[in-house]
Amino acid sequence: MAERLAYARSDPVLEIGPGEGALTFHLVAAADSVTVVEIDRDLVAGLRRRFPDLNVIEADVLRLDFAPLLRPELRIVGNLPYNISTPLLLRLLEFIGEIRDLHFLLQKEVVDRLAARPGTKDWGRLSILAQYSAHVDPLFDVGPQHFRPSPKVTSTFVRITPRANPLPLRSRGTFSAVLRAAFQQRRKTLRNALQSLGVEWNRVGVDPGIRPDAVDLAGYVDIANLLAEQEEHE
Repeated sequence: MAERLAYARSDPVLEIGPGEGALTFHLVAAADSVTVVEIDRDLVAGLRRRFPDLNVIEADVLRLDFAPLLRPELRIVGNLPYNISTPLLLRLLEFIGEIRDLHFLLQKEVVDRLAARPGTKDWGRLSILAQYSAHVDPLFDVGPQHFRPSPKVTSTFVRITPRANPLPLRSRGTFSAVLRAAFQQRRKTLRNALQSLGVEWNRVGVDPGIRPDAVDLAGYVDIANLLAEQEEHE
């Protein structure tokens, strides 16, 4: 995993969940500025002993204020715990345009959802939010035999990079609300799933008779923009 990162010495690096420092060892050898975020007090103490010059932040990453750390050249990396991977990814995607890239080892099912295409079972809210803001590139799988203790799942190492020119979006909040409503009832038609939102279907180029997982990214952006426009004129 470390050899695929190819970080330069001048790259500022933020590692999430370093644990005992297996990846950290390679990061501090490759880059001059490495910061790690770890919640476990005992692990924090071990990291500070092993890497005296390392910037260690003892914190819950889901509550961490990332603002002071953000910069265009920042590279974020980590082997994410499965139980926090989705909420953390959604948080990081909110400022993906303010950093250089993300490299994460994630449960394969999560990466499959991130990289899914319309019309597949994995296409959903996470896929669309990720692909609106970023390019998702699964790099390679890692089997459970490479971990101690061995998990019951396969992991995938993925690269996520900011999208240079996202589609124009009037309201990210409206966009997220549309996706939440659509995929809470993904077996219904789009018209029924979004009934409570009052979409004027004659003004948007999306067939309301298809299911939510058949609508592509551009279609959801169009629906969200229409609803945001309707709200602005109310």
